[in-house]
Amino acid sequence: MAELLKNPMVMKKAQDEVRRVVGNNRKIIEEDIKQMDYLMCVIKETLRLHPVVPTLLPRQSYASTNVGGFEIPSRTWLLINVWAIQRDPELWTQPEEFIPERFMGKSIDFKGQDFEFIPFGCGRRICLGMSLGVATVEYAMANLLYWFDWELPRNIASKDGEVDMIEEYGLSLRKKTPVHVVPTLHFP
Repeated sequence: MAELLKNPMVMKKAQDEVRRVVGNNRKIIEEDIKQMDYLMCVIKETLRLHPVVPTLLPRQSYASTNVGGFEIPSRTWLLINVWAIQRDPELWTQPEEFIPERFMGKSIDFKGQDFEFIPFGCGRRICLGMSLGVATVEYAMANLLYWFDWELPRNIASKDGEVDMIEEYGLSLRKKTPVHVVPTLHFP
């Protein structure tokens, strides 16, 4: 939601798609969600910039190996920095920018096959709750974008209208300062 508030044109585009797909049904169903390609791009871009965990669970090498010129002895504990991989300028164009369109028409997915985008991990240690988590976020965001128009309160927004995006690091990432928003019911 913070990224959408920070990028009002992206929010408008996502809201337009959700409202076009759902129409006047006023109830979002699974078939509707499957048609919301841009909303999925927004969710993917959010997961790219703000993964739930900054590093994957530790892994241990079983054999000595050489990676990028570095010798890694067997039984070495490794931490994979997802946050850094997903912001790597060699892998992503404008890596610090929120650009959901980068996923349009591309098969990059978070199911662990595209190693430049692994917010839920990969391999045998991929997050077991990935499907449930993504489905919940898709449904919640679709409903929030369908039913409400969102804006920052005038007294909360900073002088330049920016949303504070500083994150606190720990076992999981979260915004340091909560976002306060004003919802306005879109449908009377």
